[in-house]
Amino acid sequence: MKILVYSPLFYPSVGGVESVTEMLAGEWVQLGAEVKLISQTPDRGRKSFPFEIFRQPGVRQQLKLMQWCDIYLQSCISLKGLWLELLHPKPLAFIHHTWYNRPDGSIATVDRLKLWVTRFATNISVSEAIASHLPISSTIIHNPYRDDIFQDMPEIRREKELVFVGRLVSDKGVDLLLDSLWDLKQKGLFPQLTIIGEGADKNSLQQQAKQLQIDSQVRFVGVYSPLEVAKTLNAHKILVIPSRWQEPFGIVALEGIACGCIIVGSSGGGLTAAIADCGETFLNGDRNALTKILAEFLTNPDKIAKYRGNAKKHLQRYQKNKVAQRYLQRLKAVLS
Repeated sequence: MKILVYSPLFYPSVGGVESVTEMLAGEWVQLGAEVKLISQTPDRGRKSFPFEIFRQPGVRQQLKLMQWCDIYLQSCISLKGLWLELLHPKPLAFIHHTWYNRPDGSIATVDRLKLWVTRFATNISVSEAIASHLPISSTIIHNPYRDDIFQDMPEIRREKELVFVGRLVSDKGVDLLLDSLWDLKQKGLFPQLTIIGEGADKNSLQQQAKQLQIDSQVRFVGVYSPLEVAKTLNAHKILVIPSRWQEPFGIVALEGIACGCIIVGSSGGGLTAAIADCGETFLNGDRNALTKILAEFLTNPDKIAKYRGNAKKHLQRYQKNKVAQRYLQRLKAVLS
């Protein structure tokens, strides 16, 4: 099978879509498929890949790639990339990683166009929540995680309590977590919180921690490499994902579970599927519920151990190779 992947954003751009696209394409090659990828991201890195990448290719080069492939796969719908399908039609598939709407939930004209073109392709959604957002049915294949990096490291002592990993922007709800930390302080609980990531809200969050007089409990450590994140997760007991917005899925939850953390996360969107029975969820933005769950875990080590015991079975379906196989099975069905 010859798969042409269109992913406007790709390495060295950093993001969930880029990461999943890289994982899947690499696994498809190992499983015997031929893969080529088109991206509009210039190459500023020296990383090598087991598949060929065409960055900002010209019209002639893109048409040659369409002639070469058996199936044309877009990682999220790109209207700018659909002209290739019009000029040289091939079986078309979309992987839907996120919602097609504006930050406030409204649907713009470009979003309506993207939802409309789903009718002419094979559709694969990364969660049940994303599938319910589409106007037609789609196959649900949850995202994989980097199981070669994120794993239990017994040599690291798990002595720290809370950790957050993500962008420091309002949607991710770190301000809610800091407020909850203050609430826990009023209950006589003083857990340490490690915050991994950067973002526009970093300064305001640091100021919030000072105003709440919890700054001695909070460490902002900046951006870490994947291996550094894995090691840090292994040193913590609870990964908190307090997102205010509806997360499409939640790879960070899988990474935390694989590193031995239990998860406390918001219940909106697809995050619940990623957490499953390896933690507990609360309604998005519900500070009191978040505080209650954290207090129960911090005062009940046996409860943490119970949820950790569910990790191995839960993670089996999210291994890179198994997820990639499910994709190839679906794509082969399209060609047949």
